[in-house]
Amino acid sequence: MATISVVGTGYVGLVTGACFADLGHRVTCIDIDAAKVETLKRGGIPIYEPGLEELVKRNIRAGRLHFTTSYADGLADTSFVFVAVNTPPGPSGEADMTYARSAAHSIAEHLGTPATVVNKSTMPIGTGDWVAGILARYGSVAAAVVSNPEFLREGSAVTDFNHPDRIVLGADDREAAERVAELYSPLKAPILITDLRTAEMIKYASNAFLATKISFINEIASICEKMGADVEQVAHGMGLDARIGRAFLNAGAGYGGSCFPKDVQALAHMAALSGCHPQLLRAVMEINRDARRSVVLKLRAALGSLEEKTIGVLGLAFKPNTDDLREAAAIEIIHLLQGEGATIQAYDPEAMEKAKAILPGVRFCTDAYEAAEGVDALVLLTEWSEFKSLDLPQLRAAMKQPIFVDGRNVYDTAEMADEGFEYHGIGRGNGHRDGAAVALKHAVGTLVEAG
Repeated sequence: MATISVVGTGYVGLVTGACFADLGHRVTCIDIDAAKVETLKRGGIPIYEPGLEELVKRNIRAGRLHFTTSYADGLADTSFVFVAVNTPPGPSGEADMTYARSAAHSIAEHLGTPATVVNKSTMPIGTGDWVAGILARYGSVAAAVVSNPEFLREGSAVTDFNHPDRIVLGADDREAAERVAELYSPLKAPILITDLRTAEMIKYASNAFLATKISFINEIASICEKMGADVEQVAHGMGLDARIGRAFLNAGAGYGGSCFPKDVQALAHMAALSGCHPQLLRAVMEINRDARRSVVLKLRAALGSLEEKTIGVLGLAFKPNTDDLREAAAIEIIHLLQGEGATIQAYDPEAMEKAKAILPGVRFCTDAYEAAEGVDALVLLTEWSEFKSLDLPQLRAAMKQPIFVDGRNVYDTAEMADEGFEYHGIGRGNGHRDGAAVALKHAVGTLVEAG
């Protein structure tokens, strides 16, 4: 059993601490938010994450998981210090390292025994070097630094910790990396050990690539709409190619959350400062913005004007199985709709309490059917499971107009038409070909005849 300290109790820190405690280690989580710490001591969870509340309560009862606001208490006799603080985007797209620097200085000040400091948060390339410098300059004991980027998906973070695709460890001290690897050995996952900067880059490159797949299929969806093709079938056909794969080829209102937006932005910022020209990353971000605006354009085209129209919104969180609203497509889309004079009524299974603080003027509803009551149009923006099995006749009957914009392509085009909806998916062709597609068909036919 190891003694582990975790600095920060957000998604990454809390999941990491609880899961290491569940593996039998003694874990103390440190956070400067006293109210949050008191909630956690009582077994309360400040975030929604499936399976996490039970995990925290079980390990508190077992005496393996502790919470404190004191660095001195939290670092007492520790062997490993995992840094899992927030690294939000700065004004120019850079990662704001204020919390990370503060944590590094506090660790240096209070660490009383030699330990391995593990950077778990997503941190810019080179962070490991300056953390090591802070520990060397201001600390009184030896502390090796290891980069161990997280690959936890919100909504399945506990499962991802316990069944990882890989464990990435970067260090200039191979023995320090191997000590951290030993903590993960019960998980039986592939372990890759690199230098510090390579490990840091693996995280950014991974997230940027996944965001690129999403923006790529959204670009294809835009073309599909113009040409009369169905992007869902296109993605299926592409995904059958083992070199491509089906994952993340889901056209919709774009990516969001705490990782993809800020990590792509931060990587582009770092690249530009290094003299590179990250045009692909810039295109990924631009396409993502366009994906959100396309939902507003669909509503405007269907209704003629959004002024004094009532729009129902299904889903607020950036993805299902979380209450996280950071960079959620729904938040931006709602603000755009309100800016054009629309009235919004919305429902989300988990995120409404948090949404109330950032969405003034929105009427929050008790379920999807109330959100559809009397609306001129209904838009689905988060693919919660309960939205996939709605009573469509009941939904249709509640609406003033049967206009349904499916921002996540949850529903079948033909089924929605049969139920009386004017259905608008993303890249679905919507059952017709516009002038450009007709012109293309005519041109192809002419070439065949000339053949």
